[in-house]
Amino acid sequence: MSAAAGKPSRSASAIIASTASGYHLLKIDGYSRTKGVPSGEKIKSRPFALGGHRWHIDYHPNGQKPEYADYISLFLVLDDNVTSAVKAQHKFGFADEVTNQAPSLVSTTVNSYSSQKGWGNATFIRRADLEKSEHLKDDSFTIRCDIVVISDYRAEDLPEDTPATFVSVAPSDLHQHLGDLLKTEKGADVVFEVGGHTFAAHRCVLAARSPVFSAELFGGMKEGDTAGVVHIDEMEADVFKALLCFAYTDSLLVTENEDEDEDVICQHLLVAADRYNMERLKSICEEKLCKYINAGTITTILTLAEQHHCEGLKKACLNFLRSPANLRALLDSDGFDHLSRSCPSVIKNLIAMSSLV
Repeated sequence: MSAAAGKPSRSASAIIASTASGYHLLKIDGYSRTKGVPSGEKIKSRPFALGGHRWHIDYHPNGQKPEYADYISLFLVLDDNVTSAVKAQHKFGFADEVTNQAPSLVSTTVNSYSSQKGWGNATFIRRADLEKSEHLKDDSFTIRCDIVVISDYRAEDLPEDTPATFVSVAPSDLHQHLGDLLKTEKGADVVFEVGGHTFAAHRCVLAARSPVFSAELFGGMKEGDTAGVVHIDEMEADVFKALLCFAYTDSLLVTENEDEDEDVICQHLLVAADRYNMERLKSICEEKLCKYINAGTITTILTLAEQHHCEGLKKACLNFLRSPANLRALLDSDGFDHLSRSCPSVIKNLIAMSSLV
């Protein structure tokens, strides 16, 4: 209690979620023909953009799993390749039930979406109930998916007389616009030739993202013939494409080569990131590779960490080798000879550790 004013002191704060909201309408036209899709299989909607991310809806006419075979299942799936989870709320409903066009999300859960991960309703409606309802007209019905994307949470102090909030600022969608710029090649002024493939890009974007690109495209190391073609050697086309995607969008692109595992892709991309001095991309690849350290990959990953000065990845490898069984397996493997020749500096660490086995 304030002795001077005779009033209690007052303070206020708020936890604010920065959000972007909207909805997508999915029309199932020719419903009876979709009933032939087996249980567990899905039909994907066209991708759509909302809240700075791309999404699609998975429609399962005969349920997501055999136990839901009598139901229609619906799932909202994140189409983007993201390095951290996207938090969002969603709600499925029939479009003809919605009278208010503003997104309505009463008592819905905040879900964490990673790349190609979906959340939804496996028992949205029984097919028998749909077929007796007014929602199905002329063998079609329309689903409305309301979505609220939460970009971050922040705490703020509130003044005593806090004005009402009338404006909601959407999260940044710069990465989406730059990604579209790369896809459309609008205004591109340089072409890269990599492994028999060509990629059009923008010098200024690449120079801003990589000091090596800056030197190659604008500085004393300037590369490219009169036609603006830069030849990239010792790199696969899929890897360079992923490198370009990250330069424009700050997110990873899944390779189109389905025969290649993620750990192998990350190894190649780490080498490329080191080559172009893109430290954030390099650290992302390091973090992912830490999850793939095992008896079969330890030699390759430890060699990579040593040659490209990845201290965090190297520590993760050495931590794995603290297990006597793991260390003994490495010392007895054919890969150890290669490791000894290519990275003699790590042998001292291994000798010290082997004395404890």
